[in-house]
Amino acid sequence: MSLFGALAVSASGMDAQRVRAELITENLANADTTRTPQGGPYRRKDAVFTSTSFGDSFSQALSDAGSRGLEGVSVSKINIDDSDPERRYLPGHPDADPQGYVAFPKISPAEEMVDLMSASRGYQANVTAISSVKDMIARSIELFR
Repeated sequence: MSLFGALAVSASGMDAQRVRAELITENLANADTTRTPQGGPYRRKDAVFTSTSFGDSFSQALSDAGSRGLEGVSVSKINIDDSDPERRYLPGHPDADPQGYVAFPKISPAEEMVDLMSASRGYQANVTAISSVKDMIARSIELFR
């Protein structure tokens, strides 16, 4: 694997973690949203990651015959929670049904914060990897002087 390939892998990881963090902050921001343009309460969203192959050179492919190529990560889809919403008895709420219950999204702020910390740490791990590769490239250039 080339050093530039390592940069591409880490960059793909950073992009995927950025998307995940954006979805988590959207979930937190809409934790109490009872009415959306689609009707009903907000639905929690979650990113699904998948591995992505990067194109290597032909000579690299020949030398690595039989082994797996360079792989990064990408967001393959965004899952939307389709479970029944949480119902709370709030008869004075404008979105209450005839029995006085309001449908709220099933979002746990504590779980979302743990997921956000995980996404942040994943992003930071990729930043550290990129920094290490950058240092290796700089040292390689110094050797050629």
